[in-house]
Amino acid sequence: MRPEPASTAADIHHRIWTELQRATVDRHHEWRTPVLATTGLDGLPQARTVVLRGADARALQLTFFTDSRSPKVAELQVAPSAALVFWSQRLSWQLRVRVGTRVHTAGALVDAAWSRVSQSAAASDYLSPHPPGSPLHPPTADTAGTHHLAVVTARIEQLDWLELAREGHRRARLTPDTIEWLVP
Repeated sequence: MRPEPASTAADIHHRIWTELQRATVDRHHEWRTPVLATTGLDGLPQARTVVLRGADARALQLTFFTDSRSPKVAELQVAPSAALVFWSQRLSWQLRVRVGTRVHTAGALVDAAWSRVSQSAAASDYLSPHPPGSPLHPPTADTAGTHHLAVVTARIEQLDWLELAREGHRRARLTPDTIEWLVP
């Protein structure tokens, strides 16, 4: 069942953050796995799916995890501007989010994330002796216990919200300080 449509700018802002926060805990939420777009080291666009792990409305920040050796980490360290795209068929909403990122490979934030991840099946993703995208072959060194978890925090600079509806599409651009209604 489709929820009631958002009616005001404040309502839209609240609903967006409610959905983002739900997506961090509901494995079936359509916004759980947005597409992250970065600038590749070759200057060309790169896009891949990530898993949303945190959504903090007060800090205007989204969080996801990755392997510290993945190409996206090198890309974000060189060019920290990125975009996330979310689609929900249930809501008929598209959300495009422009962000500035920061990659954390050590420290309290990573330690706290690892303490949660290490107790899950996903831990093996970050314990591999080989970086993502490398050819499959047997391990050459014993790296047991060494994890490669990185936490990426993405500070929201702008949200572009689009609602598709039979009665008429609606679109708005939200920044931390403003909302602007746009032609869909």
